[in-house]
Order: sequence, then C-alpha cells, then structure tokens
Amino acid sequence: MPWIYLAAAILFETIGTTALQASQQFSRLGPSILVVVSYAAAFYLLALTLAYMPVGVVYAIWSGLGICFIAALAWLLFGQTLDSAAILGMALIIAGIVIIQLFSAAARH
Repeated sequence: MPWIYLAAAILFETIGTTALQASQQFSRLGPSILVVVSYAAAFYLLALTLAYMPVGVVYAIWSGLGICFIAALAWLLFGQTLDSAAILGMALIIAGIVIIQLFSAAARH
C-alpha cells in the first residue's frame, strides 16, 4: 500500500506543478484551484507513505520522479526544451532511484 500512496502523491504533485504553470502566476482561477487541491492531496498521500517508509527515501523518489515527469510534461504541453545536460541529469536521477530500489535496505520493499 505505501507504494500506491507514493505513486498517487507523485501523480498529484505532477498535476499540481503543471497546473501552476497553467495558472499564469495564479491569475487564472481554474488552474489555481487545481494547484491547491493537487498539492494538498500530494502532501496528504506523502504523509501516509511516511508511516511505512523512511523520509529520505520517500522524498528522493517523490522529488526525483516529479522532476522528470514535470520536465516531460513541460516539453509536451508548453513547448519547453531541455538541453543534453538536463536530460543527462534527469537520467542520473532515475538511475539513483533504481539503485535505491534495487540495493538499499532503507527502501523497505
């Protein structure tokens, strides 16, 4: 169950951050409401995850995957580009998450 909570927290954080861009600095009501609701859900689900997993591992996975998903959505939805250094950095983030999952006892499977 903690992995479901964490996956949902990442999903809501990604939605919230995408809506933050769409809100145009909170000048559009619909996306602004979506930001608040999504972040509230993300932090609630993150808190539930912390009952089962250590904060360092949870936060590394949550923020790392969030960065990668947001970058992909920014490219798809807003036409923002990434250079090779940014892509390499995100690949290293994903590699770090994989290493945590495969080799760390702190990740409590």
